[in-house]
Amino acid sequence: MNIQKRKLGKSGLEVSALGLGCMGLSFGYGPATDKADAVQLIRSAYELGVTFFDTAEAYGPFTNEELLGEALKTFRNSVVIATKFGFKDGITALGLDSRPETIRAVAEASLKRLKTDRIDLFYQHRVDPNVPIEEVAGTVKELIQEGKVKHFGLSEAGVHTIRKAHAVQPVTALQSEYSLWWREPEQEILPTLEELGIGFVPFSPLGKGFLTGRIDENTAFGKDDFRNTVPRFSEVNRKANQALVDLLGRMANERNATPARIALAWLLAQKPWIVPIPGTTKLHRLKENIGSAAITLSADDFRKITAAVSKIEVKGGRYAEQSQKMVNR
Repeated sequence: MNIQKRKLGKSGLEVSALGLGCMGLSFGYGPATDKADAVQLIRSAYELGVTFFDTAEAYGPFTNEELLGEALKTFRNSVVIATKFGFKDGITALGLDSRPETIRAVAEASLKRLKTDRIDLFYQHRVDPNVPIEEVAGTVKELIQEGKVKHFGLSEAGVHTIRKAHAVQPVTALQSEYSLWWREPEQEILPTLEELGIGFVPFSPLGKGFLTGRIDENTAFGKDDFRNTVPRFSEVNRKANQALVDLLGRMANERNATPARIALAWLLAQKPWIVPIPGTTKLHRLKENIGSAAITLSADDFRKITAAVSKIEVKGGRYAEQSQKMVNR
């Protein structure tokens, strides 16, 4: 397959229109995928045209970066690798740490695990209120000058933080949650990114699986699946939110597509500098997701989907309270 390329804002960083979010191969959704199978899936994504791979030291921790290093080493120069810093010792439960010395130490360790001499896109995983964002941006700027990092990114940052960081070191991309069932970025984030020329990388573009239509009120998640802690995934909220999935299903049927493909095509139709990073552990889902890049929604289709979805109120918060405090700073 030949996936079209996109540029993340004005940075010139060119990537496939869809990336692969690799977190779920090691972390978050239950037991880690067998390493050989995970390596094969990542290599299959590349063979299918994906050139943008997303990881973080916190996924595992550390095992996801090692997995990517192994999987991508033979075609390293043909792909863009994004990773992240910002949690104490790479462990989310220990809280935030974006002190300059931590950022530098994470960069060195990530380079080794990824078997590479540069990080293409280095995100601050969550904004650390104890470290001025100007210091964070300044540290990444130094790493860029040293050739260890190519581009600077932020994740789940609010508009004031984005502006302050961008003034010190241009921000190439913001990675935050965005999908048909979490549209908050449309209010302030998207206009700010457009103004500053920053790309947008939506994570959970399929609503952590919900928008695929394969989860309902009766679905049981494994004990290690973090969706057990997400209010939006409580049984009663899944039942209430089924209306959105049913609507997507009807729209997909009309267009001879699947709900996942319509949900991703809707994101791609928003702006030419938006690059979603759906994750999966299954080859057939990977192919299904990539197929969305071939769907072009007309302006009329786009308006119809947006209008219909806007009438449905999604129930439940997108994070448990503790995690919610770390977003949109």
